[in-house]
Amino acid sequence: MGKWITDKEFYSIKPRNVFHKAFEKVELRRDEHRNRHILFRKKFLLHKKPEKCSIYITADDYYKLYINGRFVGQGPAPAYHFAYEYNEIDITEYLIEGENVMAVHTLYQGLINRVWVSGDNRHGLICDIVCDGKTVVQSDESFLTYPHTAYKETGIYGYNTQFAEEYNSNSNEVNFFAPDFDDSHWDNAYVRNYIDYTLVPQKTKMLVFDEIKPCKIVSNGNKIFIDFGSCYAGYLNLKAEGNMYSCITVRCGQELNADGTVRFNMRSGCKYEENWILSGNTDTLDWFDYKSFRYVELILPVGAEVFDVHLIARHYPFELEARLNPKFAGNEELQKIWNLCVNTQKFGVQEVIQDCLEREKGFYVGDGCYTAITHYALTGDSSILKKLVDDAFKTDFISDTLVTCLDCSYMQEIAEFPLYIIPLLLWYYRLSGDKKYLAEKYPQIIKLLNAYKKNYEKDGLLQNVDKWCVVEWPQNFRDGYDVPLSQEEPTIEPHIAINAFYLNGIINANKIAIILGLPKYREEKPLVDIFNNAFLNRNKHLYKDSTVTEHISLIGNIYTYAFGLCGDEESAAIEEFVEEKGFTTVALFGAFPLLCGLIANGKKEMFLKCLSDDSAWLRMLKEDATTTFESWGRDLKFNTSLFHLTFSYAALFLADIDLEGLFS
Repeated sequence: MGKWITDKEFYSIKPRNVFHKAFEKVELRRDEHRNRHILFRKKFLLHKKPEKCSIYITADDYYKLYINGRFVGQGPAPAYHFAYEYNEIDITEYLIEGENVMAVHTLYQGLINRVWVSGDNRHGLICDIVCDGKTVVQSDESFLTYPHTAYKETGIYGYNTQFAEEYNSNSNEVNFFAPDFDDSHWDNAYVRNYIDYTLVPQKTKMLVFDEIKPCKIVSNGNKIFIDFGSCYAGYLNLKAEGNMYSCITVRCGQELNADGTVRFNMRSGCKYEENWILSGNTDTLDWFDYKSFRYVELILPVGAEVFDVHLIARHYPFELEARLNPKFAGNEELQKIWNLCVNTQKFGVQEVIQDCLEREKGFYVGDGCYTAITHYALTGDSSILKKLVDDAFKTDFISDTLVTCLDCSYMQEIAEFPLYIIPLLLWYYRLSGDKKYLAEKYPQIIKLLNAYKKNYEKDGLLQNVDKWCVVEWPQNFRDGYDVPLSQEEPTIEPHIAINAFYLNGIINANKIAIILGLPKYREEKPLVDIFNNAFLNRNKHLYKDSTVTEHISLIGNIYTYAFGLCGDEESAAIEEFVEEKGFTTVALFGAFPLLCGLIANGKKEMFLKCLSDDSAWLRMLKEDATTTFESWGRDLKFNTSLFHLTFSYAALFLADIDLEGLFS
């Protein structure tokens, strides 16, 4: 088996622990090794072209693989070191008889963020190549390595999400993957001294790549405007010729300014402006990290020309198996919403479910559950959903009530989010019939609920919760929810949102137990009675926000309604409350359960009215959305992402599936 190899900078560094409870005050110093692009090359001889050859490969944080000058693939999916994932790739078509060259571009990012488990001093590459049953290459000290000097850090995007890349085509390492590249001055690789990985095969598929041609290119003096027709996640790719050391400014964005220029200082908090330094020859722009954009503006130096402009869109393999429910046939508005959401799912899902594709790139449990069940309903592929569930439960080494953002070094805990997993598993079973997976996860469900009970339950209610409770997001959609919600301090008093989610978890755990032929986890009725006694305003038949306030918010009542915690009179009062306030006075987290509750309560007309509300998905479309936004409109949140996967869940409610059976 291959060895974990790296360069002389990393081989003797001890890993550092980046994991801790979110409320713990842990200051991690700036990583002095950050933004390290480290290359590897290996030549190997094949006496004949093999009938079948595979490479088993992974790297920390990330790799891009080339064989004989051709791009093969990249990975791995983010994971924790104790279950670190490797890829198996069939490389037969890339090989030739005689000398072959594999080249790998690895990145150690070194930032504490939501993307990877980085900033932990772990860098390395490990691989084996097996041809016709015989191992022909193993990673070891015979590999050559060298830093890639073309990438200069000029800023950081989003929430420490990625580096702005100034790309210098004068770097000696440009075209390092070419078979005839001169690597005679490179160093031999080093075997890492500190190895604490457990390797497991990646259960999800590897990314695929689509070449997107511009739908519009306009030249105006030294500026070139490019429109790719839709938002994508990927890499701008083009060639240029110009004077040595002259510079092309590259600006990307998801929308245009009022004067028609590209809004590269994006509302999501990313300033997509970078430089590309030319060599005097024919150069190719080679971004390593990806961006989310539709528009590009190039500012050219004197004498420069560009050509072969396209976008490489990266996404999870997507085969649409579902169809729009025939009862919506002829409804042009619902058809447009369907198309919007399907397009978002197709081009938005990456190696994991992410929320936004630029500011955070976060693998969030909460809204990720909504996105994951939609992805499964549309494709029939359960791998992305199971990646979310499996990796969420793995985080019990950080907190027995799990964390919020998975497979990363940014520690965040949101109280409701782990509880989303329980109904997700029930929905998945109802769509798939996969009883084996349900049985496998049931003990972990019970372990999770028991941890909430032990840590937070007193007299039948959760209180003193040492996690942030988000309730609804953006926060201006909370309808004045009268509870102090802090990411820094526990929420002392019992409040309705977290208790509704907790009860919903128990109720769904009992439903799963019945499916598995097991005794109920816990009697729910006494807890529902305690809940109603604590929060119900019996005069108004509506629910107050907490045990120490009389304030009544729509969002708190929606969770109570959607989770079946109220009686008929209360259900009717909440439906009237929704009509009064309007569907779009709730947002990311409230809209989904409200739609579920309307289906479960047989309110078909009200359900359709919400879906086709002019201020919901149709508003996005009126604002030229090609992918779903983070909010109902561009200006409803101070840093709205215009490529955010959560609201793509409308496709689930429009698909030709048994919604009543799913949400009963």
